[in-house]
Amino acid sequence: MRYAIQWVRSLVFNILMYVAMVPYAILYLPWAVFDRRGAVAAAHGWTGFVLWTARWLIGLKVEYRGTPPTDAVMVAPKHQSFFDIIAIYNAIPRGKFIMKRELLWTPIVGQYALMVGCIPVNRGKRAQAIKKMLADVKAGRADPGQLVIYPQGTRVLPGVKKPYKTGAGVLYQELGQDCVPVACSVGVFWPKRGVYRKPGTAVVEFLPRIPAGKPIPEFMQELEEVVETRSDELMREAGWRPEAEAQA
Repeated sequence: MRYAIQWVRSLVFNILMYVAMVPYAILYLPWAVFDRRGAVAAAHGWTGFVLWTARWLIGLKVEYRGTPPTDAVMVAPKHQSFFDIIAIYNAIPRGKFIMKRELLWTPIVGQYALMVGCIPVNRGKRAQAIKKMLADVKAGRADPGQLVIYPQGTRVLPGVKKPYKTGAGVLYQELGQDCVPVACSVGVFWPKRGVYRKPGTAVVEFLPRIPAGKPIPEFMQELEEVVETRSDELMREAGWRPEAEAQA
């Protein structure tokens, strides 16, 4: 019975989360069309609403650890679900995501993503995608902010290992900026697919910076080690047990 009640709450929350995009998009549109700050304010308003609603409706809280960056840096998080995008964006002042091009066709999300400065890439053509990404990043340097790239390129379930892609290293080298790794335990509570959302406290932790200027192989090795190690620790803290999953 408890699971059924939580499932219904999760369903209501999911519907409310997407429906709420509409009034925020309409309310901020006149400002957002002429000023990027309007789009950023809309996105922060909506992500704040989602975090607040998750807390009281499904009992899912977000705890931030570490120091979210406010200067022009590269941010490289662990990606487990849509919820970590929401939590990370809400914590930084001018986030701009490297995102898959298909999202441009998503109503409201695609349009506002472009207005806040997100950079779409074609994941199917790796070499061309990296080249185009670098060109777009250079073009967008006049608009400072925190450029967010998911180094694994996609959402990854707890316990699943996927390689870190070289695009993150190339971007790190090209930007010449510090990188802020981000670990999280969001996937324990918000799965990649499905309706059910588990109550509890998901942690998003901004880890110590990796200084600019390191060779790409050294940077990639350090990034993967700190993000994966700390994310596993946070997930275990949240009650995740890989041994139990292996036996299931």
